[in-house]
Amino acid sequence: MTRDEILGKVRTVLVDALAVDEDEVTPGASLVRDLGAESIDFLDIVFKLEQVFGFKIQQGELFPENVAQDPKYVQNGKVTPDGVAALKARLPHVDFSAWEKDPSLGKVAELFTVGTLVNFVEKKLGR
Repeated sequence: MTRDEILGKVRTVLVDALAVDEDEVTPGASLVRDLGAESIDFLDIVFKLEQVFGFKIQQGELFPENVAQDPKYVQNGKVTPDGVAALKARLPHVDFSAWEKDPSLGKVAELFTVGTLVNFVEKKLGR
């Protein structure tokens, strides 16, 4: 499966899960900021990706979990260097480069773009 084919299927998943127009679902579109995803939507997205691509997504594999609750990882609303390292280790499909300049906890959700989902699917499919 090519990257464009994966993008097409991810686009279909997001149009269905988020009730957005297909032309809004571009690789750089943030799931939260641009497409209006909320926390409950992430569960639906995971479920639909599993169905469409035929693989299982473990809890916390696609989207981070339990980082905000650990004071080793978050202090004063910022993700600590240890927290950044933990996120990078858990989420190799995410590009953290721009966010690392201001690792605000409130901006973590903005890291998840359509392109991030495509990267994740590519890795899961062994591409």
